[in-house]
Amino acid sequence: MNQQDMKIDCPVCSGEKFMTAISRVEKIPYFGEIMESILICSRCGYRSTDIICLEQKEPSRYTIEVGDRTLNARVVKSQSATIRIPELGLKVEPGPRSTGYISNIEGVVERFETAVKTAINLFEEDESKEKASEILEMLREVRGGKRNVTVIIEDPFGQSFVGHPRAVREKLSDEEIRSLKTGFLVFESDEIDEED
Repeated sequence: MNQQDMKIDCPVCSGEKFMTAISRVEKIPYFGEIMESILICSRCGYRSTDIICLEQKEPSRYTIEVGDRTLNARVVKSQSATIRIPELGLKVEPGPRSTGYISNIEGVVERFETAVKTAINLFEEDESKEKASEILEMLREVRGGKRNVTVIIEDPFGQSFVGHPRAVREKLSDEEIRSLKTGFLVFESDEIDEED
């Protein structure tokens, strides 16, 4: 592992040289090289982490049946990946500020829990809050190994990975690739009007 640390000014609290910027390159078996960047401010506590995959692979879909024996499956989620739990009707698509991360399936489910908790606070209707609370309870059951679901990770750039013998990897078709969001702004050249 190759790591570099640097002190910089914090963009959040403006503390001079309070932020540590850590950048490290690591090779993950069966996956390839990634660069992890971490920002931590010792003054205000701000923290940010991002994973950038340094190798482009074949566009792919990973599917894993989640139960108590697969919660520890290693996951590399790139900034361009879509994650779904179809049984619960949950999907996270990449946006312009999407980041990558390294975790395990339990950590992925925990991130869904955090998103649902945030949604509950935003909903105004009791029916929506009740439905979100039910989904939250089901996610807790998944993390506790009491409910089985399927986690699907689709990446048009092939930079995501699920490391477990029970994970199934499939190549994405051209049509499937086109239907996925990437989180990047794309301009179609034939749709731009040129000025004379």
